[in-house]
Amino acid sequence: MILSNYHSHCNFCDGRSTPEDFVKFAISNGFRAYGFSSHSPLPFETFWNMSGADLPEYITEINRLRDKYAGQLEIYLGMEIDYLDQTYNPSIPYFQEMPLDYRIGSIHFLPVSGTLIEENMVCIDGRFADYRDSVDKYFEGDIRLLVKHYFESTMQMVEAGGIDIVGHIDKVYMNGYRYECFSFDEDWYLKPFKACLDLIAEKGLMVEINTKNMKRKQETYPNSRFIPLLKEMKIPVLVNSDCHFPDLVNDGRKEAFDLLKAAGYQTTRELIHGKWEDVSMD
Repeated sequence: MILSNYHSHCNFCDGRSTPEDFVKFAISNGFRAYGFSSHSPLPFETFWNMSGADLPEYITEINRLRDKYAGQLEIYLGMEIDYLDQTYNPSIPYFQEMPLDYRIGSIHFLPVSGTLIEENMVCIDGRFADYRDSVDKYFEGDIRLLVKHYFESTMQMVEAGGIDIVGHIDKVYMNGYRYECFSFDEDWYLKPFKACLDLIAEKGLMVEINTKNMKRKQETYPNSRFIPLLKEMKIPVLVNSDCHFPDLVNDGRKEAFDLLKAAGYQTTRELIHGKWEDVSMD
């Protein structure tokens, strides 16, 4: 099994250690490639996201590590970029002009107003209590309305382009499944999710199998029940741990590979000398 990870967070955003600590873990555990994907700057400051003022240092540091550990590990400079709306997303020149090796597009926030400030954002990540309060305040207490908004935003992100990888595509269920009416099988959930996959397949994008909550909650994003559907739709995948601590870099990778193999996948996508290639999982 080839070891790699392209979704990771260091202390330039909400990760809990320096980039070099993650590199040292990867090398000591036999990794072939490692990519950094700090949370992108936003129009407002958050605990999670990198500050725009720190961007030059982030780029310089990852490139320094790339040179320092050349021959031991392929190191890549990426970013996880939030889609907020048509004015602020991975496709805008600000992000397209950055010297990145790849871009992960993700939905963490759903704007409920045209003014892009934190107070006008519904966060689909984080604590359930906050999630529930947002559903009550902005979506009439109906989880189905939030899910609808989430997948509409995902479709808009994919249509806008500028990304290589769709990040934790259905993370809306992380808190959403706690509602009594929640069901992966109901049309209100399944139809918009499948519509997203149709568009992803049409655009030729990759979907990550995100294992951040595999060990703690036995969850993957996308949910493991949908991995056979991705295979049926011929959507290329890669396995990412979305780690924030160096010792969690490889969490859930073996379990995710087992799920992929059970669904009929034989390859995952890997960056090989800077180019995406399909590589055998064996």
